Amino acid sequence: MERNNNLAQVFHFDLYGKRSEKYDFLLNNTLQTIPWHELELSAPQFFFVKKDFSLKEEYEKGFSVQEMFPVNSVGIVTARDNFTIHNIAQDVINTINEFIKLDVETARSRFNLGKDARDWSVSGALKDLTQNPDFRKIVEINYRPFDKRFTYYTGKSKGFHCMPRGNVMQHFVNGENVGLMLCRQQKTNGFYHCLIHDKIVESSFVSNKTSEIGYSFPLYLYPEIENQTSPDYGVGVPNLKPEMITIFAEKIGLKYELERNIDKNSFAPIDLLDYIYAVLHSPTYRERYKEFLKIDFPRVPYPENAEQFWALVALGGKLRKLHLMEGIEPQEGMATYPQGGTHEVEKPLFVRHSELVSESPENKEIAGQARNDGRVYINDSQYFDNVPLVAWNFYIGGYQPAQKWLKDRKGKKLNNEDVSHYRKIIRVLVETQEVMEAATNFNPSFFN
Repeated sequence: MERNNNLAQVFHFDLYGKRSEKYDFLLNNTLQTIPWHELELSAPQFFFVKKDFSLKEEYEKGFSVQEMFPVNSVGIVTARDNFTIHNIAQDVINTINEFIKLDVETARSRFNLGKDARDWSVSGALKDLTQNPDFRKIVEINYRPFDKRFTYYTGKSKGFHCMPRGNVMQHFVNGENVGLMLCRQQKTNGFYHCLIHDKIVESSFVSNKTSEIGYSFPLYLYPEIENQTSPDYGVGVPNLKPEMITIFAEKIGLKYELERNIDKNSFAPIDLLDYIYAVLHSPTYRERYKEFLKIDFPRVPYPENAEQFWALVALGGKLRKLHLMEGIEPQEGMATYPQGGTHEVEKPLFVRHSELVSESPENKEIAGQARNDGRVYINDSQYFDNVPLVAWNFYIGGYQPAQKWLKDRKGKKLNNEDVSHYRKIIRVLVETQEVMEAATNFNPSFFN
């Protein structure tokens, strides 16, 4: 039989509603009576659902973030987060000191390590730690949004970590750096999957959903330094593709230089990063190109001129500093922590002030002042007060950081530093929303 190489016809139909309604629909219809929609098949993905790719030509005029930052990789995979990553540096040291004194099966039981995985084993972790006993390698790790922790990291071999990703993560150990973490694909309805980081980073930093693994794009590359004992890391080389930088500079009529120039006749690597960061946080951009942002790394429009570029650089720079918490202190009157108690996180709960009206005359006044603010209870009696609803509901990737940070500390007691840090998170999320609104109001012409 002669083979027909023509593509088949593909039809699609969505059915929404309650289960009983779906059953009724299926009982009362056949393949012939369902109002199917024929799909236009498009290489290379050949999606089996309807997609609106009418803006494809416009979108592809932008540059690919993956191409602009040629050195990139998935974040670190530990295979055993509870064993390898801790809130306190000393806890990492204590864990390793105890672990290396035990035999394989005793260690497996003591630290609840379970069965060996394909790329991680208890014996491999023991071998790695005994061959590299250097506790100067206790480093901070960006674990979840606004949640830095500690781990032991050499980046040279598998063992303690399942996938240490040393080819990229070394650039956050060997020198001061910042990087973008992005997901190649998104399963959620909307693009939120973008966050800056300045330390080595875990692969679920922005989402732990299947197929939303995070990729790190460092801004600078540093040479590997053996036995580093001083803070003099040398000069980082920008992780930027020269040919693309040339095109970028020509489009905006500015010179490209390694260092920032205050007269704005030239731009530096950090300016380009800030520009990209602002665009990726623009609600207009996220909505306009949502279909494309689901299926591959983002493409970013080139700025039309220097004025447009610098306006977005300012917004992106503010977002970068907010998300790295540079110079951030708690906002007076926001997310206050007025009640004493055990300080133990039990079940975080947001309650609007308007729902507290019946409690007291004082609460009636509070409810009238800020109907969209509320209290975040950590237990029956203690709470953070005057928390804006926008902060509580705010998404970064697959997480709502104001909720996630507390849930990850369930059963633990908050100390003064924890309380202060949570108040900073609330401020950062509120101000992030404000900057994103400014990016929408700016509405560059390439979003029209």
